Amino acid sequence: MRKRVVSLVPSLTEAVAVSAPGLLSGVTDWCTHPAGLDAARVGGTKNPDVPAIVALRPDLVLANEEENRAPDLAALRAAGLDVLVTEVRTLPQALTELERVLRACGIGRPRWLDDADAAWASAAPGAPRRAVVPVWRRPWMVLGRDTFAGDLLARLGVTNVYADHPDRYPRIPLDELNASGADLVVLPDEPYRFTADDGPEAFPAMPAALVDGRMLTWYGPSLAEAPEALRAALH
Repeated sequence: MRKRVVSLVPSLTEAVAVSAPGLLSGVTDWCTHPAGLDAARVGGTKNPDVPAIVALRPDLVLANEEENRAPDLAALRAAGLDVLVTEVRTLPQALTELERVLRACGIGRPRWLDDADAAWASAAPGAPRRAVVPVWRRPWMVLGRDTFAGDLLARLGVTNVYADHPDRYPRIPLDELNASGADLVVLPDEPYRFTADDGPEAFPAMPAALVDGRMLTWYGPSLAEAPEALRAALH
């Protein structure tokens, strides 16, 4: 087992911390799970404190090609650190990458990963819906092509209207979103914190599904609960 691991990805932080408590020596300010995590805070996912990470002398740094910036990862490598970079754009890829991360940390396959695999294997799609899925406002940004969250929604019967857009997170004017032909707006509480009072009012002709962003966008132990939690919020 690795002695010191730094995680720059909240999902991977939870996956490692739940599987091997005490292994993480550094995590980002956005790493909120599990509660009470005892590890040094090393900045954000987009602005990590590289000297602080180097000072921790980790055996391995965990990163993601979408959540972390290439220049920061290059700086860590230049300092002589071993950096493992994941790519997660579908559920099968998430499960494979999680196993790779845990193996790199010297951790055997945990029970929660089997539970997550089984939960999604038995997840039946609900009634077909067409949705827009904002992830930010001012400006409005939505899920586009090739996203992990979009793949999860599709498995539950929700088609992302912008799944074929050339951008992964396109900026779309609000009037276009309302005229997109969607019959549902899905509003997660991260990265932008949509709430009942902030978001649904912009889509007066559509029902709004407020969903837990961790269930929709995190790949880790939450995957075992996600099908049921998302289905309840969506339908």
